[in-house]
Amino acid sequence: MPVPTLLHHLIEHSASRDPDACALGSDGTALSYGALVRQVHACAGGLVALGLARGDRVAVYLDKRIETVVASFGAAAAGAVLVPVNPLLKAAQVIHILRDSGARVLVTSHARLAALGELKDACPGLLHVILVDGDAPGTLPWAHVLDAACGALHRVIDCDVAAILYTSGSTGQPKGVVLSHANLVAGACSVAGYLGNHREDVLLAALPLSFDAGFSQLTTAFLVGAKVVLLNYLLARDLVKALSAERVTGLTAVPPLYMQIAQLPWPDTIDGHLRYFASTGGRMPRVTLDALRQRLPSARPFLMYGLTEAFRATYLPPEEVDRRPDSIGKAIPNAEVLVLRADGSCCAPGEAGELVQRGPLVAQGYWNDVQRTAERFRPLPAASGIRLSGLVRDEIAVFSGDTVRMDEDGFLYFVGRRDEMIKTSGYRVSPTEIEEALLATGRVAECVAFGVDHAELGQVIAVAFCAPEGMDADVESLRALCRASLPAFQIPAHFLACAAPLPRNPNGKLDRPRIEGDARSRLADFPTSQT
Repeated sequence: MPVPTLLHHLIEHSASRDPDACALGSDGTALSYGALVRQVHACAGGLVALGLARGDRVAVYLDKRIETVVASFGAAAAGAVLVPVNPLLKAAQVIHILRDSGARVLVTSHARLAALGELKDACPGLLHVILVDGDAPGTLPWAHVLDAACGALHRVIDCDVAAILYTSGSTGQPKGVVLSHANLVAGACSVAGYLGNHREDVLLAALPLSFDAGFSQLTTAFLVGAKVVLLNYLLARDLVKALSAERVTGLTAVPPLYMQIAQLPWPDTIDGHLRYFASTGGRMPRVTLDALRQRLPSARPFLMYGLTEAFRATYLPPEEVDRRPDSIGKAIPNAEVLVLRADGSCCAPGEAGELVQRGPLVAQGYWNDVQRTAERFRPLPAASGIRLSGLVRDEIAVFSGDTVRMDEDGFLYFVGRRDEMIKTSGYRVSPTEIEEALLATGRVAECVAFGVDHAELGQVIAVAFCAPEGMDADVESLRALCRASLPAFQIPAHFLACAAPLPRNPNGKLDRPRIEGDARSRLADFPTSQT
């Protein structure tokens, strides 16, 4: 079998080596690679039989289940474009994604379809609705698609679009990041390489499959012939139970989820089989990392940084965690990360600049959005010194909008988002730095720091926080601890105690805009002495 070049080749490649190996586990049901590849091919044929043209979009709005995986890879095999929709999104957000992507087919369930209301007027371009759990007027049953006969599938090459991943829309309407087959396969090869994934691995799909890191659990596992356990959980303790029951060897999650499970009791047996745990989607608090490492002394921690626009950018090797616990590491295999000044030249060691990524993981831009694409996906500057002078075609890199610095050894450190930096008393303060200091006190379970306009200082720092379970939110004690550990200009002026847990967005990350907005409303209602 040739080396995989297309998204669905990942499954075909592993099925050719061992068709009886388990590919998926879901609610007690197991599916082999041989059975999975047959279903993917049947789905692809059924979609083409419906009249789907090359490049048509297929939206999949389901929880994590076998049909979700089959439809996702079947769309790619058919020459269509997958549009995974986070099952936690509300109807207005889902309809926006369907309309913005121009989806022609929607694969969903009875309950989710009912929650969307009347789609005919809202999404006139939608031709077919496929239900995985039966049928209803105006829809097609899943079995009908799998049983349909068709001729040849559309031709697909690796630069064709495979998927459009929409962001959560926490700062406005969701925007679609366009990814090619080559992007997704390159990402799978890179991540599986540094995580050391192999066919004996069992990966737990805890994150939404509409999230790039969630979908990566499928692609990295299928590349090497490993098993993926699809988990829909309500409580953090359900995840811990699944780790034990499924003898999971690899877990990838976001820091807020790790913060929750780190406070729960764990069966001692988990450390006997969990080979690694990886964090993405934000900075892992040191106190949480230390708690996880104490519980899992045999598991290797991988701290990762990335953005949907380029899938992954960096990772910190486990052997560097003790030496550089605050670093986001170096570039992942087959990618290059630069730290650039505003003029496009490379920053000196220790100098803060914008993280810019180049290589085969850089996405194709934003769907239907010329302006945003031009802002974030730009030619690699000549001043960077990377491009050869004889090349006449521009290389497009992705400009992250994140401020980082690089040390003398080439390790990167996250400073903050350009639009989140707090400017106070002439200093630029990273919200992340304040949040880390508060979490380290042991009196804060979760928090979000942000800037509040001030007539004299430019801005002052405010923090919305919740106390750990069983502990009161003691603002004065927290303020005293900050005085002991932070310079004067970094001490928050406002502490706003909130109910736990803090709100999350559909990808499981802290919903910073919502938290900050609620906190600003409280600041407008109460004087400083009461915060």
